[in-house]
Amino acid sequence: MRVLVTGGAGFIGSNYVRELVGGAYPAFADAEVVVLDKLTYAGNEENLAPVADSSRYRFVQGDICDPTAVSDVMAGVDVVVHFAAESHVDRSISGSADFVLTNVLGTQTLLQGALDAGVGKFVHVSTDEVYGSIDEGSWPETHPLEPNSPYSASKASSDLLARAFHRTHGLPVTITRCSNNYGPYQFPEKVLPLFVTNLMDGGKVPLYGDGLNVRDWLHVADHCRGIQLVAEAGRPGEVYNIGGGTELTNRELTELLLDAMGADWSSVEMVTDRKGHDRRYSVDITKISTELGYAPRVDFAEGLASTVAWYRDNRPWWEKLKARANG
Repeated sequence: MRVLVTGGAGFIGSNYVRELVGGAYPAFADAEVVVLDKLTYAGNEENLAPVADSSRYRFVQGDICDPTAVSDVMAGVDVVVHFAAESHVDRSISGSADFVLTNVLGTQTLLQGALDAGVGKFVHVSTDEVYGSIDEGSWPETHPLEPNSPYSASKASSDLLARAFHRTHGLPVTITRCSNNYGPYQFPEKVLPLFVTNLMDGGKVPLYGDGLNVRDWLHVADHCRGIQLVAEAGRPGEVYNIGGGTELTNRELTELLLDAMGADWSSVEMVTDRKGHDRRYSVDITKISTELGYAPRVDFAEGLASTVAWYRDNRPWWEKLKARANG
């Protein structure tokens, strides 16, 4: 078996690759793993260092928008797990062109390449943000897509393309939509590593608006286990929500991080709310739980503590990334 992982040098993709090559998923224990990554600012080949010497692993630097590069790596592939995406909402607000190019055209290029190569399974990794905002309750997979940011609109567009390739061409595509991920190796522009690393350096942390926006937090290891369940047994043409079951306001998350870092509210800077800021996300995980046996395993308190410890222990990793982003 050969598995192509796009965006495999990013935060979630690299976790999946490390687990896959490391033998965490018995059904794919002997799989050859090919990573395709452009190595943009958020892609870091160091994230794959733990498996770089494996005979089952191969890294290819390339762009998912390049049909030739995609065709080359797609040859002989049985399963595609597609993580590659521009994903930072603030960046999409300041400039959306890269999001449309990568998330929409890039996904179309991959879908066409997979169709041409006769790939047996294509897992398209998406986000709960495509649903928009929900005041109460949780979204089922059948909820209409109502994205509110350029980022989420580009992901919703890619979801629809994935669905269309299944309905039109019979390509065996399955879509996953996850809640907010956290864990080691997350690029330090995202809220949790940004707050932790800023506080480590004695800096301030920004809190949008009134801080009462609600997010469901999902450890990256649980997310990747859910993706693997879908890769193994998800039904083509279906969508599966993957959630963590821990809903927190941004203010509550900030309080937990301040406590973990031995800081107080004097380290918090209240800032103008993000444009179009969704108030609350919450996904219903009944479908993946009943069909595939998924349940989050990482307790949030333990996951948060281990994540904070990882950033404390890996300062050289994130210092370089923050310097590059600020340079």
